[in-house]
Amino acid sequence: MKKPDGKVVLLGDMNVGKTSLLHRYMEKRFQETVSTVGGAFYLKQWGPYNISIWDTAGREQFHGLGSMYCRGAAAVILTYDVNSLQSLTELEERFLALTDSASADCIFAIVGNKVDLTDDCALPPDENRPEKSVASCSSKVRKQVHAEDAIALYKKILKYKMLDEKDVPAAEKMCFETSAKTGYKLSHDYHLSSCDSDFGRLNTQYFFILEGKKIKRRKSRYIIYICS
Repeated sequence: MKKPDGKVVLLGDMNVGKTSLLHRYMEKRFQETVSTVGGAFYLKQWGPYNISIWDTAGREQFHGLGSMYCRGAAAVILTYDVNSLQSLTELEERFLALTDSASADCIFAIVGNKVDLTDDCALPPDENRPEKSVASCSSKVRKQVHAEDAIALYKKILKYKMLDEKDVPAAEKMCFETSAKTGYKLSHDYHLSSCDSDFGRLNTQYFFILEGKKIKRRKSRYIIYICS
């Protein structure tokens, strides 16, 4: 089997929906899943590039394996449940240290899943959003984690990694909310992007890193980057 050109790893607490997000991306459908045991490995072809995707277990007993899966990773996707503040806290307290084995120029995305379960009444007004009854709104939960919380964590990660904000993708482009169940921000087709720059980009909706990607040759390996 050909050696992958780049490696992407999903990290996050149990039950935040990492595996469901991966199934939605790979198979374009929602699948109820059981807890991942240890980890799971997938391959995705992006044009001429062969990318490995690692789905990791969030359970405490498998926590030590995370560092092994992160070794040499070009990108790490830290996943939380927008309805659980604790799941965001766990990313900093339990999972961030696992990324010490990732590439020195690894990039990070922070992704909030299960936005479909949130109370739309708590969202900013949108004239295009259909009106919903109070009963409909009450059937959902009020979101516990907001965009500013994820952005704050992203900046902590940069500090932990001793990275300068001007040298990495902006927090607003690397912190996303999505839904594995509905496919919100996940189920888009691939197309080539004409973003500026010296390198070709493959604008693929790779999970939640949606703003367009480029794969840049550096130090004899491919690294995944984001372009606006």
